[in-house]
Amino acid sequence: MDGGAVLTGDLVRLRTLGPADYATRWRWDNDPEVMRWLDDGHPEPFAEAVARFERQDPNSYANVSFGIEPREEERLIGFVRLRDAEPETGNAELDIYLGERDVWGRGYATDAMRVICRYGFDKMRLHRITLWVAAGNAAARRVYEKVGFVEEGRAREAFRRDGRWYDSILMGLLESDFIR
Repeated sequence: MDGGAVLTGDLVRLRTLGPADYATRWRWDNDPEVMRWLDDGHPEPFAEAVARFERQDPNSYANVSFGIEPREEERLIGFVRLRDAEPETGNAELDIYLGERDVWGRGYATDAMRVICRYGFDKMRLHRITLWVAAGNAAARRVYEKVGFVEEGRAREAFRRDGRWYDSILMGLLESDFIR
């Protein structure tokens, strides 16, 4: 693993990512069940994935990424980031997913959402965090709503899975709506 705990919640800790995480992230990127509701692009050999991971900019105000681990063990189970953050507007966009299927439905995603949003509002002084979610991804929508996100808009039939088109839903969270 790349480093110790950076941010902690009740169930998870968020830590920086590094080369020791590349194989796990590549495995997730190639797991159809993990990628079901994500924009998964095209299949990529491991060497190309490593090169892509290494090209990523270091954490900064504009783009901060963390690996998600359960507090009780040192095992990468997911990824979360705030990206496209702008201090002038106080806005950022959030991406999150859990790559280890054995932890789905156990509260880790909700806790990770609370930790990263708290970081965004308290440390980065954001006013607003947004995200996009496929309309068919009911489990993710429930997680986001538990933290206070509300639906703000829709891109009709913007996401295709299993031969079917789904709307892509814009959800937003203002600091005043955040359920800590």
